Amino acid sequence: MGARRLLVTALRLLGTIVVAAGVLLGTAGGAHAAASDRAQVDVVQVNGLIDPVVADFVHHSIVDAGRQGAAVLVLQVNSGGGVLSPARMDALVAEIQHAEVPVAVWVGPSGGRAEGAAFRIVRAAAVAGTSTRTRVGNPSPSASTSAPPDPLTGRTIGSTAALEQQVVTIDAPTLGDFVIQLDGKQANGQRLALPSTVIERPGRPPQRQPDVDVALSKLDLVGRLLHTAASPSVAYLLLIVGSVLVLFEFFTAGVGVAAVVGGGFLMLSAYGLGVLPIRPWALVAILVGLLGFAIDVQAGVPRFWTAVGTVLLVIGTLTLYRQVHLSWLATGVGVLGTALMMVAGMPAVVRSRFSTPTIGRESIIGELGTALADVSPDGTVEVRGAQWRARTNRATPIPAGDRIRVIAIDGLLLEVEPEVGGARDAHH
Repeated sequence: MGARRLLVTALRLLGTIVVAAGVLLGTAGGAHAAASDRAQVDVVQVNGLIDPVVADFVHHSIVDAGRQGAAVLVLQVNSGGGVLSPARMDALVAEIQHAEVPVAVWVGPSGGRAEGAAFRIVRAAAVAGTSTRTRVGNPSPSASTSAPPDPLTGRTIGSTAALEQQVVTIDAPTLGDFVIQLDGKQANGQRLALPSTVIERPGRPPQRQPDVDVALSKLDLVGRLLHTAASPSVAYLLLIVGSVLVLFEFFTAGVGVAAVVGGGFLMLSAYGLGVLPIRPWALVAILVGLLGFAIDVQAGVPRFWTAVGTVLLVIGTLTLYRQVHLSWLATGVGVLGTALMMVAGMPAVVRSRFSTPTIGRESIIGELGTALADVSPDGTVEVRGAQWRARTNRATPIPAGDRIRVIAIDGLLLEVEPEVGGARDAHH
């Protein structure tokens, strides 16, 4: 929990620079809205899984709506469920039910859904409506033992059935229609007053439009990043791609770009997997499977450990999540992409980068080459047509383009010296 909060704080600090100008402009716009005599309707989009980021967003939206004196807060919901704990979900539901500002929920747009935890938000709203071809139901469990069972537990119904069974009271194909139909509805013991006007155009039927100030809110940049990272498919792919990039950096002895990008992916994946309901042993199976691939990449030939890695990767991928599901596309990309990269792609890159055979590499000692970048004390050189990471004595830095001589080898790192002025020349 502490690591997740630290990651969220760091990302939000980075995002502050990007969104600072937007905040200033939004403040000016908010002052203008507050000065208007018309009723204010706050609209908040709730898309994807209901996770801690979305829950915090809804909480702050309720607080802001009350502070700004909004007539109603509308949650536009399109979600297939949530990953909050039952206690946290109960707290969110209670906050919606007892909010100072009436909270209305519209399930939309057309074809949207409110299932699982999202359906509990529909139940908690003072007024609820649906668009066309939407589905609602299958509520998530509650931590409260006194809460009566929901009749839609285990099943979903369409928008027409939801209206007939009075699960919702408004049938509105668009958000504008929903706001118009909120006028006169009873919510939290008060009657909503949201005036509208009729617009008449030549040759067209009259059209009613809400005569209110509508403020649409979405997650900020950092919030969207974290919310996306908490998607099951995205968190899984970030884990796979980040791990492969780190292994790529290790085997190719590059300049660190792949490792930095891979590390960033792994940080986001750690946040997502920390939010999502996972099986820890399945995560371990995936990581051990990747390690098995790496062993055979080091050997240069796919053998026993490649088979072990493939089996563990498949098992870990298919059993990683509880309650939520990994898409088949993400499963295929993760398993097949990793296998192709580790069996064919990575060995080919390693062979092209280090064309010297593993056995007998000591024969490269004494060879001459060229510094591709300044070696001071670390850098990159070319020997026998292959690029190597190199290190020299701090007292003898080697500029890019100068000739070098190999004096020792340490794993994939060459100890080098200048061709002229090195220890060998000193004996002549």
